[in-house]
Amino acid sequence: MIAAGLGCRKGTSAEALLSALAAACAEANISPQSVSVLATGEIKRHEPGLIELAERLRLPLQILDEAALKQAEGRTRTLSKHSLAQTATPSLSEAAALAAAGEASELVVARLVADGATCALARSKDHT
Repeated sequence: MIAAGLGCRKGTSAEALLSALAAACAEANISPQSVSVLATGEIKRHEPGLIELAERLRLPLQILDEAALKQAEGRTRTLSKHSLAQTATPSLSEAAALAAAGEASELVVARLVADGATCALARSKDHT
């Protein structure tokens, strides 16, 4: 199972988020259709672009609470001062991807920035 963790600035469009997702999938050399779930933090619960993207791709949007993000934080690879200030986690997209993919997951693509959005991919080690 592959989870895409997404982060963005307020008001980011679904197209910009899709661009970040496509870039992360290209980096991992996988098809965007391989992604099973989109994930983000509670702070982005009502972000229209994220909701629209999940609907467009017909994927579940998993909203993770601070505790789940904190639990995954130790496995993140990058540090975004903006993410740290806004969400108290070094990389919202990486932590969300890891948390959504489960405790035995690993990052496939670290936080990648495209069109004002960030995307990270994590693969569950349970179901390879």
